[in-house]
Amino acid sequence: MRQSYGDQEPVKLPAKLPSSLWLWLLPAVFLLVFFFQPLAAIFGRVGNQTIVEGIRGFNIARIGQTLGFTFYQALLSMLLTLVLGLPAAYVFARFDFPGKKLLRTLTTIPFILPTVVVAASINTLIGPNGWLNMLLMRLFSLDTAPIQFINSLGAILVAHVFYNLSVVIRLVGTAWAQLDNRLVQAARVLGASSRKAFLEISLPLLAPVILSASMLVFMFDFTSFGVVLLLGGPQNATLEVEIYSQAMYFLNLPMAGALSVIQLAVTFLIMLVYTRLGKKSTSTRPQADTLRRPASKQAKAFVAVIVIALVVAQVLPLVSLASRSFTRLEAARGERGEVQTGLTLDYYRQLFVNQRQSIFYVPPATAIRNSVYFGLITVLIATSLGTLAAFALNKPGKANRWMDPVMMLPMGTSAVTLGLGFILVFNKPPIDLRTFPILLPIAHSLVAMPFVIRTMKPAIASIPANIRQAAAVLGASPLRVWREVDLPLISRAVAVSALFSFTISLGEFGATSFLTRPEMPTIPVAIYRYLSQPGAANYGQAMAMATILMLVCALAVLLIEWLDSSALLRN
Repeated sequence: MRQSYGDQEPVKLPAKLPSSLWLWLLPAVFLLVFFFQPLAAIFGRVGNQTIVEGIRGFNIARIGQTLGFTFYQALLSMLLTLVLGLPAAYVFARFDFPGKKLLRTLTTIPFILPTVVVAASINTLIGPNGWLNMLLMRLFSLDTAPIQFINSLGAILVAHVFYNLSVVIRLVGTAWAQLDNRLVQAARVLGASSRKAFLEISLPLLAPVILSASMLVFMFDFTSFGVVLLLGGPQNATLEVEIYSQAMYFLNLPMAGALSVIQLAVTFLIMLVYTRLGKKSTSTRPQADTLRRPASKQAKAFVAVIVIALVVAQVLPLVSLASRSFTRLEAARGERGEVQTGLTLDYYRQLFVNQRQSIFYVPPATAIRNSVYFGLITVLIATSLGTLAAFALNKPGKANRWMDPVMMLPMGTSAVTLGLGFILVFNKPPIDLRTFPILLPIAHSLVAMPFVIRTMKPAIASIPANIRQAAAVLGASPLRVWREVDLPLISRAVAVSALFSFTISLGEFGATSFLTRPEMPTIPVAIYRYLSQPGAANYGQAMAMATILMLVCALAVLLIEWLDSSALLRN
């Protein structure tokens, strides 16, 4: 009952802030300072009159050509990924066969690899000194490589399919495996053919996740940097590569800012569609009810063809990279003109030797140490803030409707654009790139946080509410409930998030190429430096470092699979 004292209105106490807002505090401040502020600086640079000066030195027709090629190669890459990815997703979803788990793990490794390692893998297989060219030269006694594939659109497309195929296999395959097969069986009983049942039952139910996977693949291809830089050549520059060139080589920051705005507009639109599609679900059923051994000849042949295609497309480049790091190519040729090869460990030994005695030399071992150091800081930042955001997203509140897509924005933002924004903002004390090296793991954390949130959110949602309530009734404080109830139940998801963050930091190249100091390179930057220098020794050392990085990423994938096989690429 409302009481009044004379003519005075009762004093209204301020409402208690929802707990979700307190959880959002640190992640929101982090995004505001290190994500939105750099983006605002880019927009501000574009809005400045100096943009006119930048455009004068750049052909407008070239902007249109670069934008058109970026869309074209991303669309082609996405379609080719779907062509192989959808049949592979069906095989993993519906069939059980020997080696399935191992093959699934191996097909995931390329996605978690750094883009420079992806480019190196393709180069060792079909490059000028790649295994395929050397085989053809040996068979037909040729003096030159018959396949000139590097620095072409084809090389970009092959690398993108190699890199993104697991996105389609994981997302679509998981949804397909959980699709209620009784709906298809009912349609077949009513007289529908297998083709009609797929087109009218399965495909409409799978359409949201197929579109979601397509948007994600398109976004990764649209913002691809390392692959295009190393395999595309100057005639095949995308927006990402052009931003890097304008900022780093031509020092035309206004033009780089204008191109970044164009790219941001496209990627933000893609992320908006992706987050909306990700909320739709399919009719689910336990996976064990849908798996079967291929029985008919047609089914066995289909599974065999897909398995062989996956081994060639996904596993062969990895094997090619590792074997190339142990192989020396001799300048002398045999009687039939073929290139002579031999096994060696020299490239690994030379990682610790400054052969040219250069004062600017940084040992690869130092680059490895730097990468591990930055990776550990990234794990601490991304896992902590991502977990807070995931807890906030699982609490009721209107803010969550728009905070969820906001937290996903860094995943759809070009790493090169992010690096450019850091240069524009953090160039003077107290936060200066030259004296504040922690900016690099901060940039890595922005890239890793969306993956942490997507991993932690369903794990937190699965915690039974009655266990928390029982602990609270027994007198446990909220902190003790979190420490003794929540944390043990989500510990596996936390470990998976930490591994994700570490591997993302270990292989990030786009933003790192802007922000790293010459004396503190990371492994991807060191690999790029070696690949940019002539000579078999430099190339061999690049392959050795790439192999080490590949093995670390492979180990991370195996640990993630062991901890939580559903966490990889969870939607």
